[in-house]
Amino acid sequence: MKAAKIKNTRIYDANHEVLKAFKGSGIEIIIGLGNEFLKDISVSQDRAMDWVKQNVQPFVPATRIKGIAVGNEVLGGADQELWEVLLPAVKNIHNALDLLHLADDVEVSSPHSAGVFASSFPPSAGAFKESLMPYMKPLLEFFSKIKSPFYINTYPFLAYISDPEHIDINYATFKKNPGIYDEKTKLHYYNMFEAQIDATYAALEKAGFDKMEVIVSETGWASKGDPNEAGATVDNARTYNLKLRKRLLKKKGTPYRPKMVVKAYVFAMFNENLKPGPTSERNFGLFKADGSIAYDIGFTGLVPSAATSVFSFKACNKLIIFLLNVFIFCILKS
Repeated sequence: MKAAKIKNTRIYDANHEVLKAFKGSGIEIIIGLGNEFLKDISVSQDRAMDWVKQNVQPFVPATRIKGIAVGNEVLGGADQELWEVLLPAVKNIHNALDLLHLADDVEVSSPHSAGVFASSFPPSAGAFKESLMPYMKPLLEFFSKIKSPFYINTYPFLAYISDPEHIDINYATFKKNPGIYDEKTKLHYYNMFEAQIDATYAALEKAGFDKMEVIVSETGWASKGDPNEAGATVDNARTYNLKLRKRLLKKKGTPYRPKMVVKAYVFAMFNENLKPGPTSERNFGLFKADGSIAYDIGFTGLVPSAATSVFSFKACNKLIIFLLNVFIFCILKS
């Protein structure tokens, strides 16, 4: 990651071996508090404090833990009990950080899926589902109070495979295309990635939070898929992530929020060969499980050299195993 000049990363959990591995690296990391912990932490400030003391406090500042993602894709998900406990869990984790004098350095948020939207096309029509607003609005109010961004998982890939007959693959992968025109805002969009971000800004604006920053907590493209997963090819994955990387390096905003620099985490660092589900789920990685590149977007894969000892090569493989679920943040600084 350091060789590739990757400055920020995100993981799903708070694996201590991973946190130790990042010690002294200078790479900022967002850790995850899994959905399975939300109910217990929502009803107990003490349990929230214990979690922070075990998973955050011992590692900072040597490991640069930048934030905690409390839950993942909770609102709009199948477990409605989690909708009710998300905000209390977020509050208890933030309060624990505050009591330990860590709240100024460690951000708290919660990533959402496209399932939170009632509509997202055209971008100006972006709106949250009314059924979620009793849970979404108080959450947004708290995030606004503690100055946290809104995390959204944005996948043009998923949109494309759901309707390949009507969605232009070039529009989905940043290639040259006629684009789409939003009559309400008089703005033209030449890629779905920016359109999805601006749909999120429109939804936040309708909810009363027009000043909140949007950060893409996941985006990516599968390099392999099942026969029904149109577009899941190495060429499309390379095109999407290469052009996404170049887009992020420009540090520009979107058509609707030109002054808000687009920030995005790329899913994923490695292919996950043991993951269940469709073939695409195992093939989102920029790197293969052995550390070699899945396809070339300008990164150098890990390769053993003649001087590499057996011990150091085993240690490298061990680190790779620990990093299988790592996301990478493609806001790359020179």
